[in-house]
Order: sequence, then C-alpha cells, then structure tokens
Amino acid sequence: MTDALSLASRCAQSLFSRDQASQAMGMRLLSSGPGTARVGMSVRDDMLQGHGTCHGGFLFALADSAFALACNSYNDATVAIGCSIDYIAPAQLNDTLTADCREQSRSGRTGNYDVRIENQHGQLIALFHGKSYKVRGTVLAQEPQV
Repeated sequence: MTDALSLASRCAQSLFSRDQASQAMGMRLLSSGPGTARVGMSVRDDMLQGHGTCHGGFLFALADSAFALACNSYNDATVAIGCSIDYIAPAQLNDTLTADCREQSRSGRTGNYDVRIENQHGQLIALFHGKSYKVRGTVLAQEPQV
C-alpha cells in the first residue's frame, strides 16, 4: 500500500469513526483513497417520504458523507463551502445505494468533487457536486501534515 493510499485510508477510517450522523443512518465506508471515497447505505422504511421513495435529504447526506471523506483524505481538515445535487431517479425501499466520490480538482485551499449515487442495479439515482475549503488542523491529530 502506498503512503498516500495508507494516509487516505487512515483519514477516512478516523473521520468515519467519529461521524455519528452517518453511522446512525446506516452508512458504511466501503473504500477510500487520495481524493476518493465510496460509501454505502440501504434505504430503510424510516427514510421514505410521502410518495413512498427515499427522502432526498438522505440521498444528500449519503453524497455529502462520501464527499467529506474524499476531501479530507490528505490529512488536511477540510469543510464544504457549497454543494448541489440533482435527483435523477427515485431510490426505493431496500435499495442498496453506493455514493462514489471523485476529486475533480484541488488547488490552494479549495477543491471540487463529484459524487454519483447508484442503486444495486447500477441505476443512476443522483449527481452531487461539492466544493471544499481547507481550514486549520488535521484529521489525524497525532500525525503531522504531509
């Protein structure tokens, strides 16, 4: 495992272990790498809105969690300064969703990340774009910045 991959993995695991909100929604960290993250979540009955499909807020939260893990993968404390989402198709009860985040650019203090949410059949459910901003500090407090 390369140093960059190892660092990204440690950052994702550390950040996710402290993320009570994502864990309460049943999210699972599937994989991580420099500027990338995959997060899974199954649609439960308490996630359904009045039309019987997954509430968009849960889809946004899933994408946002993958975005957070990807943009914090360099051990720089990073937050969102803007996000948007396009809902493409409804997610149904018991769907297994995967949010796949990929870094598009990172320069200075900002970065741009795109997230695709797909169901277990590979159907596109939503597209999310997030812009990150590097703040003071690190994800792994015990390690120096790289």
